[in-house]
Amino acid sequence: MADYDGNTQLQLPAANLITLTHVVYGLHAFSAITGLTTAAFIVTAFLTGWPSIIAVIINYVKRGDVRGTFLDSHFSWQIRTFWWAVLWVLLAGLLIMTVIGIPVAWVIAVATGVWVLYRIARGWLALLSRKPMPM
Repeated sequence: MADYDGNTQLQLPAANLITLTHVVYGLHAFSAITGLTTAAFIVTAFLTGWPSIIAVIINYVKRGDVRGTFLDSHFSWQIRTFWWAVLWVLLAGLLIMTVIGIPVAWVIAVATGVWVLYRIARGWLALLSRKPMPM
């Protein structure tokens, strides 16, 4: 019989799945921070870095294992962060093709990078508190 959280009424996840979720946040953070320490933008390092790509693959592969637990919201949060960042980078890429759009594309890329860092930090802090992410 599964244990349930008295506050959220969600099933409590196995300890190894909590550890895995920490690893996934760590992989995403490593990719994003690489963008801070190199010439790459945060968002491009986040989207093209192997750690982040591996993290999204883990999210999709292990998603079924976290269903019904508060970790399900974290996996959705991480997946949505990745795909929304892809969308914003594509938009910036389209804008960069015009001279007028270059400054706007730069602002979008920087803002998306800051947004990615915020989402990683907010999600990881909620995980440390064992709280679900808003859906």
